[in-house]
Amino acid sequence: MKKACAVLLAVLSVSLLASAFAGEDHNNNNNVRWQDIVGNITVSNNDAVGGILPGTTPWSTVGGSARVNLATGRVSFDVDGLVLNGGNATGTPDGVDQVEGSLICDAGQPDQTIFTTTPVPLNAQGNADFSGTFGHIGPCGNPLFLIRIGPDLPGANQRWIATGAVRSFGGSDGDK
Repeated sequence: MKKACAVLLAVLSVSLLASAFAGEDHNNNNNVRWQDIVGNITVSNNDAVGGILPGTTPWSTVGGSARVNLATGRVSFDVDGLVLNGGNATGTPDGVDQVEGSLICDAGQPDQTIFTTTPVPLNAQGNADFSGTFGHIGPCGNPLFLIRIGPDLPGANQRWIATGAVRSFGGSDGDK
């Protein structure tokens, strides 16, 4: 009888421990990470994301990443080598000197919400970094992350030119 009780106690302990870890993992699902930032190579208005039009020429990147904590609103992104991939200014950001990051929740749905960072400088090599907050986000189904042209370029302002790729949930709290 003692052995049966000991085995039962061990099984219950493991079950409780697994439940605690499962709850912890669920809370970490508030952390969304995009392991890469890739340039947008399409330029058709049919490629709008959440109503946001793409840039008018193709873009490429060397890399980057983005992180958002859906519970706290913390956001960070970095993009490396974001440059044009076509036309006479290929290999440069041309006249784009600032970008912003946008989190889109429930893209294309009636309850879609978009959160956008303040603009940050994009240097001549196509590098930019941001760390800050969006404020309260709330529920966010199918989170997408876009890099957009800053608001200071008439005719192209706030079009998306890169996107977060390889999305995962869990991990750190969104800080770099």
